[in-house]
Amino acid sequence: MRDVVYPPVILAVRGLFAGLGLRFSIEGAHHVPRECGAVVASNHVSYLDFTFIGYGTREAGRLVRFMAKESVFRHPVSGPLMRGMHHIPVDRSAGSGAFREALAMLKAGELVGVFPEATISRSFELKEFKAGAARMAQAAGVPIVPTIVWGGQRIYTKGRPRDFRRRGKALTIAFGEPLTPAKRDNGDAVTAELAARMGTLLRHVQESYPDSPSGDDDRWWLPAAMGGTAPTPAEAAALDAAEAEASARRRGAEGEAPAAP
Repeated sequence: MRDVVYPPVILAVRGLFAGLGLRFSIEGAHHVPRECGAVVASNHVSYLDFTFIGYGTREAGRLVRFMAKESVFRHPVSGPLMRGMHHIPVDRSAGSGAFREALAMLKAGELVGVFPEATISRSFELKEFKAGAARMAQAAGVPIVPTIVWGGQRIYTKGRPRDFRRRGKALTIAFGEPLTPAKRDNGDAVTAELAARMGTLLRHVQESYPDSPSGDDDRWWLPAAMGGTAPTPAEAAALDAAEAEASARRRGAEGEAPAAP
């Protein structure tokens, strides 16, 4: 696959990271396959997670093709970039096309990036996993690389203003030992094993993270279980449900609006 757009985008992103003074810690990069296809399954705490994961896989000399919602590809700026980097658009109302495209890339030896939680976790803990990562890995006969990103929520996450002013934040990207499911393995069991491995890796990353809150007002990016003020998983689920309901109402109102005369 010819990559004309990806390299200059990487250079631009690295310049942004340098400007922010981010302090990166990359763990377990040797777990990223150097040649074969693999599903890179990551937690999701910020809007920039895909850039951090891509930064982490550079040590293996690999590029990641991420599955992302289709609306991103319709944007006049991000759309051409996403298509140029051969990322995979996902239409949640008809996801079979994206699954087939991801499968073809995996069989061709590419890394495909997925977020099993589907959306950003407001609690900064793991949400319930979708089964897509396991299904793709089983169908393509490739490993799943459990991946954790941490610290990005301090820059740009759901429900918080972006913070590109304060420099020097720590960012951790950790890759765990690959999980290679057999085609006949139970998909739910594979998903549960992936979630368990990612949970263990997340706790390690959280506990070894070098930065601490600067005061009580800065504890928002820590999970409630760690003494932070982020929503608990139950509170986060309620917020997500309310947001989904509001979105559904908006779509319904738009669909029922009378035509212009």
